[in-house]
Amino acid sequence: MEPIRMVGIIAKPEVKQAEQIVPALAAWLDRHAIAYRVDEAASRYLGGKVAPVSREEVPEGCQLVIVLGGDGTLLSAARSIAGRPIPLFAVNLGGLGFLTAISTEEIFPELERALRNEHRVAKRRMLACEVQRDGETVAHYEALNDVVITKAHIARMIDLVCNVDAHFVCRYKADGLIIATPTGSTAYSLSAGGPIVFPSVGALCITPICPHTLTNRPVLVSDSSVIQILNLASDEVAYLTIDGQVGEPLKEQDRVICRSSQHALSLIRPPRMLFFDVLRQKLKWGER
Repeated sequence: MEPIRMVGIIAKPEVKQAEQIVPALAAWLDRHAIAYRVDEAASRYLGGKVAPVSREEVPEGCQLVIVLGGDGTLLSAARSIAGRPIPLFAVNLGGLGFLTAISTEEIFPELERALRNEHRVAKRRMLACEVQRDGETVAHYEALNDVVITKAHIARMIDLVCNVDAHFVCRYKADGLIIATPTGSTAYSLSAGGPIVFPSVGALCITPICPHTLTNRPVLVSDSSVIQILNLASDEVAYLTIDGQVGEPLKEQDRVICRSSQHALSLIRPPRMLFFDVLRQKLKWGER
């Protein structure tokens, strides 16, 4: 990684811890002669002394983006990076935090390691999603965790037809369907009964949500596959959500096409924290 001359700071709003952490972080960066760009929330923690930019603009010109919050804040930051090869330094100020593995006590020691170029970077492949309507692509998204189609209102189950490459998989009658990356396997997919997938495994997981046919189970396919979902629900009865944060209502006969993205997210990880360490800590698995 090139020398760090400027960093971006993206913060979760209205977090008590951040009231002390963000000013301390700014002072540390000042002492190391590192410039920084901040989003609106981080600017408020600094008393408005640094003018904010939008989250989409924060990464411009930066060699590192520091994210202060939970996994939701990180997912938002991942979209703001938009495929640029800028590592994310994710600090957990939230709850469970599978992705935000750096604790508040580790911020400055880990930043020192990053300055010395001694940090460990984990690559997480993203998922590209497009919506096709009447043969035309009307929307395109990038997801880190998952692409989800669910019923939009209090309604009956929705009908979705799933194909993988040229192969028909199933016509699902369910509350919805999740297409998850290995990174997203510990998010919504896990809650819906999907498997935990090791981050380096080249797979995508298709997980039905409360299917009418109880034998409909999660399916793992190769990450080289193209997953196509045809929406048979009436207009605006089904809703497409990307990483639980952005999306749009679907029309009948819309096709949602998912494939591995060309982009990968670079996450700085503490050297002592490996994947199974995170699982034991976050899921309260028994220690040996």
